[in-house]
Amino acid sequence: MYRERRAPLVPGAVLWSTGPAAEAVHKRVLPDGCSDLIWCDGLLVAGPDSRAQLSTTRPGAAYDAIRLPPGAGAAVFGVPAAELRDQRVPLEALWDGATVRSLAERMAEAPDRGAVLAEVVRERLAGAAGSAPGVGPDAERLRRLVLARARAGSPVAATARAAGLGERQLHRRCLALFGYGAKQLAGILRLQRALELVAAGVPAAEAAVRSGYADQPHLAREVRRLAGVPLSRLR
Repeated sequence: MYRERRAPLVPGAVLWSTGPAAEAVHKRVLPDGCSDLIWCDGLLVAGPDSRAQLSTTRPGAAYDAIRLPPGAGAAVFGVPAAELRDQRVPLEALWDGATVRSLAERMAEAPDRGAVLAEVVRERLAGAAGSAPGVGPDAERLRRLVLARARAGSPVAATARAAGLGERQLHRRCLALFGYGAKQLAGILRLQRALELVAAGVPAAEAAVRSGYADQPHLAREVRRLAGVPLSRLR
């Protein structure tokens, strides 16, 4: 069974877990701009996706993880987000080996593994002091500004002006923070909004307009491009 809860003292982060399944579980993971730190008898980093990923969990496997909001992964993992885009990487490839071994021991013994993950992420964010690789000390301000404008459908040029940057400079910084540029981030967040509306029972044509698409065919094309299947399959 899949469960979610808010991560304590990590704004925007979600703790999720699954119990051991009797048989393999196949799942299509859609892009959402987020990155995850995952425990399953070891520590794994899932970077921000630009397209749907097909995931298979082995029988008997149980997972505990923290999902970081868009743009937070770079400061936590210590590398530009673009290096992790569409990747699944062992944590030991990013952090000092002794640190990873110590965390793995804590996770193996912890009664609440999610709380341990939240504590580690909180410490990493505090140590980063609001910076991220390739972005600089204004990373958190830029992250919030770009996210807000991407969700509002703001043109990239307007976002760059609001950030006090040129469009090319904004693109480079967004690659480091989010794993992709502001335009691509906005497209991913728009798709998530539309799918949430459809899941809530809103007709696809209305969901398309409310999410900022030109019409239902526009939404259908974006679903196929980012999810790899028609909207009917996702339903």
